[in-house]
Amino acid sequence: MTINLEYEASQQLGFDYEALVKRVIEACLDYEKCPYEAEVSVLFTDDEEIRQINKEYREIDAPTDVLSFPANDYDSPSDFDKFEDQDYESFHPETGEFILGDIVISVDRAKLQAREYGHSLEREVAFLTAHSMFHLFGYDHMEENDRIRMEEKQNTVLENLQILR
Repeated sequence: MTINLEYEASQQLGFDYEALVKRVIEACLDYEKCPYEAEVSVLFTDDEEIRQINKEYREIDAPTDVLSFPANDYDSPSDFDKFEDQDYESFHPETGEFILGDIVISVDRAKLQAREYGHSLEREVAFLTAHSMFHLFGYDHMEENDRIRMEEKQNTVLENLQILR
């Protein structure tokens, strides 16, 4: 597994975010039974940068907590079958790893939400990472049933890791 991690936020998190992100990503991959070694890119940034990204890609001129950019289109969430014949666009040409996509997390927003929800910053970063990973697997939360399903998956992964509220 390769995690391309960049930290561009001015505020520091104050804990080993690299190890936390790795644990959560690995747990999500295992939970969804991803049959491939995978590559994920994670960027930690601030509200202003994520606002600009949000405006450019989603035409929403406001900061958000996390953005997900899946590299693949699934027939249904976490359905890896169509990639079995080694669709070369889905795999890194040098490592052979399955490219899942990109995650962008606002450190400013994560700190604010951790305070608002009354849990640790570590828990908030873990939640945002898990949430984004399920988007990279093709899940969304536009419909109520989909939201419930995605939340159950996120919560199960975090509970299995003992990352609780």
